[in-house]
Amino acid sequence: MRLYIKYMVSIRCKMVVKGELDKLNLNYFIVDLGTVDIIGDLTEEQREKLQVGLLYSGLELIDDKKAILIEKIKNVIIEMVHYTDELPKVNYSDYISEKLGIDYTYLSKIFSEVKGITIEHFIIAHKIERVKELLLYDELNLTQISYMLNYSSVAHLSRQFKKVTGLTPSYFKQLKDKKRITLENI
Repeated sequence: MRLYIKYMVSIRCKMVVKGELDKLNLNYFIVDLGTVDIIGDLTEEQREKLQVGLLYSGLELIDDKKAILIEKIKNVIIEMVHYTDELPKVNYSDYISEKLGIDYTYLSKIFSEVKGITIEHFIIAHKIERVKELLLYDELNLTQISYMLNYSSVAHLSRQFKKVTGLTPSYFKQLKDKKRITLENI
């Protein structure tokens, strides 16, 4: 049985979910961003206990088909931007459509309708958060970061960064209090 979990966007979230499943002695074989495959079915009582445990950690089970699809889209984007060493060289629309096996036009329409933001703007917001993270690590220069995140140039990355944050990347790097947004709040 597959369960869908909202706000499950990091490795830490996966650990929390595994802990809740273990508390309930539920056998699982895959815990991935946004999904869990368990062996067998859940009783209503188990489902309720799991929901309460997840809510305590800021996560929640979802059943609504549109909400599940939105979470799948978000998780593909989060995985693509935050958990791969280099973004795919194909169009993001093709990548997302291929990963989910659903026409991009449909995905885009549903996402915009439910989230009030386009998939493109969602990707940009995540790319900028990734840039912030990489700037904080101070291991890569802006040229390397722009290449890694598929920007056409450092100037393009800088313009987009300034448009989203109001700051240049170099000014952001100098700030003492660097404001980052958690993945689930983007």
